[in-house]
Amino acid sequence: MTTSDNEMQNKKTTAKPSLTGYLLFVIPSLIGIFLFMTPLQFEEAGITIPVAFLANQLEGMLINVLPSLVTLILFFVAIITGWVSLLKPKNILKNEMIKALFYVHPAWFVIRVIGFILAVITLFEIGPQWIWSEDTGGLLLFVLIPLLFTIFLFAGLFLPLLLNFGLLEFFGILLNKVMRPVFTLPGRSSIDCLASWMGDGTIGVLLTNKQYEEGYYTKREAAVIGTTFSVVSITFSIVILAYMELEYLFLEYYFTIALAGFIAAVIIPRIPPLSRKPDSYYVQNQRRIDDGQLKGKNIFTLAIQKAVERATSSSNSINANVKGGVKNVLDMWFGVLPVVMAFGTIAVIIAEHTMLFAVLGAPFVPLLNLMQVPEAAQAAQTMVIGFADMFLPAVIGSGIESDFTRFVIACVSVTQLIYMSEVGGLLLASKLPVKFTDLVIIFFERTLITLPIIVLIAHIIF
Repeated sequence: MTTSDNEMQNKKTTAKPSLTGYLLFVIPSLIGIFLFMTPLQFEEAGITIPVAFLANQLEGMLINVLPSLVTLILFFVAIITGWVSLLKPKNILKNEMIKALFYVHPAWFVIRVIGFILAVITLFEIGPQWIWSEDTGGLLLFVLIPLLFTIFLFAGLFLPLLLNFGLLEFFGILLNKVMRPVFTLPGRSSIDCLASWMGDGTIGVLLTNKQYEEGYYTKREAAVIGTTFSVVSITFSIVILAYMELEYLFLEYYFTIALAGFIAAVIIPRIPPLSRKPDSYYVQNQRRIDDGQLKGKNIFTLAIQKAVERATSSSNSINANVKGGVKNVLDMWFGVLPVVMAFGTIAVIIAEHTMLFAVLGAPFVPLLNLMQVPEAAQAAQTMVIGFADMFLPAVIGSGIESDFTRFVIACVSVTQLIYMSEVGGLLLASKLPVKFTDLVIIFFERTLITLPIIVLIAHIIF
């Protein structure tokens, strides 16, 4: 780069953002914070956040048609996924959105087909009752799936307000000096973590995998970020809380999972298996920036500057954000709903008609009794069933009478993070250096670390 190029770059870097730039950063970000993070009192729904209120209103209007509509969507997804993933038509695969939505590993295609088949069996009550009863398939198709469908719609459309207008860049730089001493991670990882927390855990995994492949993270750093900060999004947290009928405890709930998640994120990178991952890079990258290069700079000013740059980026057009919002919705409708229907129905059948999860959860009974958690025997199996899918603890635990216990289950299910139906499967499918055994160990580590914290706060609240 020539001297004149350097001067131009320095001028660009130090140029003061315009008023329009500030407004483009502040206004959409505040709207996003209002929609996703501000509990309000509604006459019909009680205390809830605006996105959940909108979803509940739409669900109420469409409740009679949503099970049939979702079944049609699952049929469409199964057919198109089979066509794209198995036949691999070249012309179709040139479309990046279609490829992202429907080009999947054969195992995930099978799961999408199973989700559709179980939806048909449940909708038309075909075959054995234990598949489609109100406690198994019916619970998923007629209760949980409609709630997911509507929340995914509004959350997906509005997520760009949180993700694309500089909020992540702003907090990412402000938190830069915290990440290394607290979480043993480079400063740039704060953006991955915030993308997961505010957006979706899968976003964090994809972002982390990309940066790992480009040589920005070591194997240890990538494994830590992927398994520790692939946080359940606000959207999914709302679903869990609403399903447990505890919306009035939103602030207490979110504080609890934030505190428990923070403590787990401090401890788990420092113990095996994550602490034993090598600090070597997938590839060497000369563009990697050392944290020391930020020394001597005004962090707040830099954070504002980067946030405004993101908000005013030429790629951040209205059309791009609308397209991104629609893709968010389709990703969740096409990618998550079939998996939840498949894994959820099978797991609930196992939970309702076998002793498997009761046996696996048995060691937690004395622990929960020791912590004075009501209905400990019923709650114990929810401590392990979340490994299959994050919704299952809520589904299994929703019948428990104690608000205390339902609160504990709702918090634990969100802080466990490693769900094979979503983040776990994505981690194994990525190039991130984690194995199935790593995920099992980390799942139980997170459960044992966060459970006492959550129970302690529950005792304070209740």
